[in-house]
Amino acid sequence: MASINFMDLLGALTQGGMAPSAGSRMQTAGSGLQDLLGGLLGGGQSMLNTAGQAMGGKDNLAAAGLGALLGSLSGKSGSSSLGGLGGGLMGLLGMMAFKALKNAGQESQAAPLLKQAGASPQELENNAQLIIAAMIDAAKADGQVDAEELNRVTGKLKESGIGQEGMNYIIAQLQRPMSTNSIVSAVRGRPDLAAQVYSASLMAIEVDTAAERKYLDDLARAMGLQASVAKNIEQLVGMQRA
Repeated sequence: MASINFMDLLGALTQGGMAPSAGSRMQTAGSGLQDLLGGLLGGGQSMLNTAGQAMGGKDNLAAAGLGALLGSLSGKSGSSSLGGLGGGLMGLLGMMAFKALKNAGQESQAAPLLKQAGASPQELENNAQLIIAAMIDAAKADGQVDAEELNRVTGKLKESGIGQEGMNYIIAQLQRPMSTNSIVSAVRGRPDLAAQVYSASLMAIEVDTAAERKYLDDLARAMGLQASVAKNIEQLVGMQRA
């Protein structure tokens, strides 16, 4: 598995969109984070640095990927590597987690998101692998991934230029049993990371079935994520509970 680049895989999943509404949710979240992103899309350097520091350092994360991600979602021209888009999504998830925790009065738990500058490439890869696992688990929430879903995801990966090993990894993960327990173990004692996992899960499903709603509620509870934080994250992506 050492030859699999999880940042590239995450970028491809981001580009393809695991759920039809993923793009609009990311756009909505980006708009709702203007107070944190400040002038990022317009070239504001101080907030660009903050975005980078939030999820591993400007250089390591390729924080400009966040601008590229939101720019591509809004139809702006410009190119970015898959790893850059993956880094962009991780930056967006980090900002979402920070705001959701802060607005819930959990500033001390949000603080680690602004102190992770200098994360190693391996740490970033580990985080990307965890985010991918969370997205894939969410996709299984309403039952087995059917052939249509599998073909859509793999088709997008192929269009993105993902190699066969990466493709095989995603197919295997989509077809294997859910790995929620391992995800919960990975975020234990880390509300900041749990909030990012919850945010990523919302990018992978429509949440239009009772099974998906129950999965998200159970996931938040198992991760120790307070209901107010989960609600803040849902509001950031424009979701309204029934």
